Amino acid sequence: MPFIAFWILQVISWAGTAVGVGAFIHALVQRADAYQAADRKTKPIWLAITGAGTIAMGLFQFVGAGSFFWLAGLVAVLVYLVDVRPRLIEVQRGGKNW
Repeated sequence: MPFIAFWILQVISWAGTAVGVGAFIHALVQRADAYQAADRKTKPIWLAITGAGTIAMGLFQFVGAGSFFWLAGLVAVLVYLVDVRPRLIEVQRGGKNW
Protein backbone atom coordinates (compact mmCIF):
# COMPACT_ATOMS: atom_id res chain seq x y z
CA MET A 1 0.00 0.00 0.00
CA PRO A 2 1.40 3.39 -0.88
CA PHE A 3 2.58 5.52 2.00
CA ILE A 4 0.01 8.31 1.51
CA ALA A 5 -2.91 5.87 1.28
CA PHE A 6 -1.85 4.30 4.56
CA TRP A 7 -1.93 7.64 6.34
CA ILE A 8 -5.26 8.63 4.79
CA LEU A 9 -6.78 5.41 6.13
CA GLN A 10 -5.25 6.05 9.55
CA VAL A 11 -6.76 9.55 9.69
CA ILE A 12 -10.17 8.16 8.68
CA SER A 13 -9.87 5.47 11.35
CA TRP A 14 -9.00 7.94 14.09
CA ALA A 15 -11.75 10.34 12.99
CA GLY A 16 -14.33 7.55 13.10
CA THR A 17 -13.29 6.62 16.60
CA ALA A 18 -13.53 10.26 17.70
CA VAL A 19 -17.03 10.49 16.22
CA GLY A 20 -17.94 7.34 18.17
CA VAL A 21 -16.73 8.86 21.43
CA GLY A 22 -18.79 11.97 20.71
CA ALA A 23 -21.90 9.90 19.99
CA PHE A 24 -21.44 7.91 23.20
CA ILE A 25 -21.06 11.08 25.26
CA HIS A 26 -24.16 12.57 23.63
CA ALA A 27 -26.15 9.41 24.39
CA LEU A 28 -24.86 9.48 27.97
CA VAL A 29 -25.97 13.03 28.77
CA GLN A 30 -29.49 12.75 27.34
CA ARG A 31 -32.50 12.20 29.59
CA ALA A 32 -33.71 8.61 29.74
CA ASP A 33 -37.35 9.57 29.16
CA ALA A 34 -36.44 11.40 25.95
CA TYR A 35 -35.61 8.09 24.26
CA GLN A 36 -39.08 6.75 25.00
CA ALA A 37 -40.73 10.03 23.99
CA ALA A 38 -38.83 9.91 20.69
CA ASP A 39 -40.09 6.33 20.20
CA ARG A 40 -36.58 4.91 20.12
CA LYS A 41 -34.93 2.14 22.11
CA THR A 42 -34.00 2.84 25.73
CA LYS A 43 -31.00 4.82 26.89
CA PRO A 44 -29.03 1.77 28.12
CA ILE A 45 -29.48 0.07 24.75
CA TRP A 46 -28.17 3.10 22.86
CA LEU A 47 -25.30 3.45 25.30
CA ALA A 48 -24.41 -0.19 24.61
CA ILE A 49 -24.70 0.28 20.84
CA THR A 50 -22.62 3.44 20.67
CA GLY A 51 -20.15 2.13 23.25
CA ALA A 52 -19.66 -1.19 21.47
CA GLY A 53 -19.35 0.58 18.13
CA THR A 54 -16.73 2.93 19.51
CA ILE A 55 -14.80 0.08 21.12
CA ALA A 56 -14.89 -1.88 17.85
CA MET A 57 -13.56 1.13 15.96
CA GLY A 58 -10.87 1.69 18.57
CA LEU A 59 -9.72 -1.92 18.59
CA PHE A 60 -9.76 -2.44 14.85
CA GLN A 61 -8.50 0.96 13.69
CA PHE A 62 -4.98 -0.40 13.32
CA VAL A 63 -6.24 -3.02 10.88
CA GLY A 64 -7.50 -0.24 8.67
CA ALA A 65 -10.77 1.39 7.70
CA GLY A 66 -11.64 -1.60 5.52
CA SER A 67 -12.01 -3.92 8.49
CA PHE A 68 -15.50 -5.40 8.78
CA PHE A 69 -15.68 -4.79 12.53
CA TRP A 70 -14.49 -1.21 12.17
CA LEU A 71 -17.12 -0.60 9.52
CA ALA A 72 -19.86 -2.25 11.61
CA GLY A 73 -18.93 -0.01 14.55
CA LEU A 74 -19.05 3.05 12.35
CA VAL A 75 -22.49 2.11 11.00
CA ALA A 76 -23.82 1.60 14.54
CA VAL A 77 -22.57 5.02 15.62
CA LEU A 78 -23.85 6.74 12.47
CA VAL A 79 -27.34 5.26 12.97
CA TYR A 80 -27.42 6.94 16.35
CA LEU A 81 -26.15 10.25 14.96
CA VAL A 82 -28.41 10.34 11.91
CA ASP A 83 -31.61 8.83 13.30
CA VAL A 84 -31.77 8.95 17.10
CA ARG A 85 -29.90 12.15 17.96
CA PRO A 86 -32.10 14.50 15.87
CA ARG A 87 -35.25 12.94 17.34
CA LEU A 88 -33.93 13.34 20.88
CA ILE A 89 -33.07 16.96 20.27
CA GLU A 90 -36.49 17.65 18.75
CA VAL A 91 -38.35 15.95 21.62
CA GLN A 92 -36.38 17.76 24.29
CA ARG A 93 -36.79 21.07 22.52
CA GLY A 94 -40.56 20.55 22.51
CA GLY A 95 -41.03 21.06 18.78
CA LYS A 96 -43.08 18.52 16.87
CA ASN A 97 -45.31 16.09 18.68
CA TRP A 98 -44.02 12.62 17.86
